[in-house]
Amino acid sequence: MVRWVVSIEFNEDMILLYSQFTRPKSHAPFFPETPMYALERRLFSEGHRSVAGVDEAGRGPLAGPVVAAAVVLDPEDPIEGLADSKKLTPKRRESLLAEIEGRALSVAVAAVGARAIERINILQASLRAMATAVRRLDPPLDYLLIDGNKKIPLDMPQLAVVSGDSTCACIAAASIVAKVVRDRLMERFDRRFPVYGFARHKGYPTRAHLEAIRANGSCFLHRRTFRGVPGASGAGT
Repeated sequence: MVRWVVSIEFNEDMILLYSQFTRPKSHAPFFPETPMYALERRLFSEGHRSVAGVDEAGRGPLAGPVVAAAVVLDPEDPIEGLADSKKLTPKRRESLLAEIEGRALSVAVAAVGARAIERINILQASLRAMATAVRRLDPPLDYLLIDGNKKIPLDMPQLAVVSGDSTCACIAAASIVAKVVRDRLMERFDRRFPVYGFARHKGYPTRAHLEAIRANGSCFLHRRTFRGVPGASGAGT
């Protein structure tokens, strides 16, 4: 049975969101012999039995949190169609999220908000969110596959995989979870700050968003170190 645990802190300084569920673990690895599962199969052949993919969404927007997800897939129940979330339609992402929720062994999400991004920069905030998501996974891991070229600040075996969300199934799953969760958060924030149109652009620097900032100023969701936000130095872009 899927077991969800969710908590949210939402304040002026930071947004932290934790979501986690766990399913009983399968007994033997049967990842399919396809390119998207090649890394998982290699790690299983080397003796690793709990491998998580990790990715984030929201490094580029002018507003809102950066959201990270960590996913452990079930080797006996592989999910077809996993891909880089940016290359999928919103409808397809939602459909795949439902499959991940129902079939992955464990999923965790963490988000870090604008004030922390301003203080420590977007790269460090992304790494913090990813590390927090990994720490929320259950059962304990023995290997991480991270999207990009940076490892995360955790003392465990890990591999940074450039374009991992396009080439590795568990990273692609994490990218989908992070993207959908972040989009849902921005739609929620749109109800609180309707003048900015967050539900449409999700905080990215579209013309409509920039015009809304010029007309209304910024709100506390905006990253004030990002170019395009009043008071920005450009250092956070």
